[in-house]
Amino acid sequence: MRIILAPMEGLVDAPIREILTGVGGIDRSVTEFIRVTQGMLPPRIFYKYAPELHQGARTQAGVPVAVQLLGSDPVMMARHGAKAAELGARQVDINFGCPAKTVNRHKGGCVLMREPELMHHITASVRAAVPAEVSVTAKMRLGYDDRSMAVACAEALAAAGAAEIVVHARSKVDGYKPPAYWEEIARVREAVTCQVIANGEIWTVADYWRCREVTGCDDVMIGRGLITRPDLARQIKASQAGETVPVMRWSEVVALIKAYGAELEPRLGDRYVTGRLKQWLNYLRKGYPEAEAVWPQARKIRDVAPFYGCLETSTQTVCSAA
Repeated sequence: MRIILAPMEGLVDAPIREILTGVGGIDRSVTEFIRVTQGMLPPRIFYKYAPELHQGARTQAGVPVAVQLLGSDPVMMARHGAKAAELGARQVDINFGCPAKTVNRHKGGCVLMREPELMHHITASVRAAVPAEVSVTAKMRLGYDDRSMAVACAEALAAAGAAEIVVHARSKVDGYKPPAYWEEIARVREAVTCQVIANGEIWTVADYWRCREVTGCDDVMIGRGLITRPDLARQIKASQAGETVPVMRWSEVVALIKAYGAELEPRLGDRYVTGRLKQWLNYLRKGYPEAEAVWPQARKIRDVAPFYGCLETSTQTVCSAA
């Protein structure tokens, strides 16, 4: 009954992984995708996206981190999978789920679900290129134009040697709009023998249990739900054990935001740092009324110090813009 932290391009980076896995309850995480094109990327790119490779491909909390690749050339994907394994990756994940227009336009991500044979070729090539002890996994959606291709694509991945398949319960056209079509994940799970992991619209402990009931999946991947409620995985783990734990207070969440900013500050300018912090704060509005209350003022602040001050004040009352 594992809980996996989903990759989210532009937000779930290495510092966020460290923070969220430190809160507890997360069993595994996945990097943002490394874009594979025609040139061979140098090791520094792998380390940029997965600095955890320097420490056994685990966060400081000991949570394993998979290296995710995105691309459509089987040969180059295989070469990069082999390089990831050489640098210490214990799991190579292949992204067939990204719905971004720029990615799909360059034949990456979810658009490949129009071509199950190519998905098979890419996955089989990566599987053949990495050592047997390195797991090759994949993430996909229910389809690109509609939700009709999920079973065919999953069967192609399983036949190619994918050890696990994460299924986001929407098509590309569905985007991120509710609902999540969990019942379609159940169809995928019934069609393949490899492990299927459910993903999509898990915001609460109750959502987790409903998702498991509908999909039949033991494991789930959570992205936005963990950004919105940083202790959601910990809450779910307690629920699995028939226990309860106190919900994380807003003051504790503010401490996490500041810790994230402290990781970013040495290498990024103030406005970029506050931009990333605002992105997280915007998600937190769904989980914390304090975040919703402080958002109109905090979103106007460009510099780090007054932004921190505003957040600190918000633990008592809503601050004014600086």
